Amino acid sequence: MKDAFGAPQSLLVLGGTSEIGLATARRLIARRTRTVWLAGRPSPALDAAAASLRELRPEADAVTVRTVPFDALDPASHEEALGKVFADGDIDMVLLAFGVLGDQGRDEGAPLDAVRVAQTNYTGAVSAGLTCANALRAQGHGSLVVLSSVAGERVRRANFIYGSSKAGLDAFAQGLGDALHGTGVHVMVVRPGFVRTRMTAGRAEAPMATTPEAVAHAIEQGLWRRSETVWVPGALRLVMSALRHVPRGVFRRLPL
Repeated sequence: MKDAFGAPQSLLVLGGTSEIGLATARRLIARRTRTVWLAGRPSPALDAAAASLRELRPEADAVTVRTVPFDALDPASHEEALGKVFADGDIDMVLLAFGVLGDQGRDEGAPLDAVRVAQTNYTGAVSAGLTCANALRAQGHGSLVVLSSVAGERVRRANFIYGSSKAGLDAFAQGLGDALHGTGVHVMVVRPGFVRTRMTAGRAEAPMATTPEAVAHAIEQGLWRRSETVWVPGALRLVMSALRHVPRGVFRRLPL
């Protein structure tokens, strides 16, 4: 099997400039991955990301890195754009890594901005996720790794717009995993806590903050174990299990 032992030969990153996505690509390239597709809006940043991955392997054992135009907010284009990737050859792993945090304070007063967060994080992910899932099922193997968030486990007052979009994504990915059970396609939901990235720069860190590299390591370990759910860091599983059962009146008063 091409993606045996959690070491895919080919990788498609939806959200080609994602720091977590690129950290994961670097980690997998260090092992076995030799073909990488970065899907994202055409930009110098996307080109630079592709160039940085090509530099990771010596010429004799080079990695092929290509980019493909992809816009989460244009679901009508997903089937054609992503279909070109799968038409070029089997993809062992798809990493759904795109998303936006938004600005809760602003977005509450600007519904269209809030809708953009929801459309990117949920609607765009549903479209791209199903497109890739159908292609993986057709080829008979592969992993679909979906970057969710602990923010979706129990939505907080401070970021309920973002959190609700991740809650929807998380539920969708779990259901998709059940639907694909027995087809040869593995779906893994990854729930990081606060990750130090450009997206969170300038924001107060939450407890147990982590890094893109730590998330990438957890993804690699999850692939190896064929996990269905991965928490980063792992201790968040217990924390969120407790918070999930806190009465709502108490929960809304917690400094979260």
